[in-house]
Amino acid sequence: MKIRISWPAGHVTATLDDTPTTTALLAALPLQGTANTWGEEVYFDTGLTPALESDARQVVDPGTVAFWTEGNALALPYGPTPISRGDESRLASPCNVLGRIDGDPRALATVRNGDAIHVQKA
Repeated sequence: MKIRISWPAGHVTATLDDTPTTTALLAALPLQGTANTWGEEVYFDTGLTPALESDARQVVDPGTVAFWTEGNALALPYGPTPISRGDESRLASPCNVLGRIDGDPRALATVRNGDAIHVQKA
């Protein structure tokens, strides 16, 4: 399953795994949100309220597509956040892992706080 995430300065595609949160996300597409940035992470409210899954993680690889259940938000880390130790991507709290950005996740560095973000099936 692939999605396309776009903003005024660019876009990425992502390949998602078959998880309960992925199923909920795909059923809600297309989605639009307003980007927030936190260190080298982009996140935005989706309006979805999935439960925290048993394999949720706080430290993930850059380029992971995650869902932050506490903020109802898709979380897209591409590098360290303000609470990271070293070069790790540490999210604000454990998040459901949905999949991975295709290609270089550093493309997300062009997202600016307040940008409109669109998510659709690819």
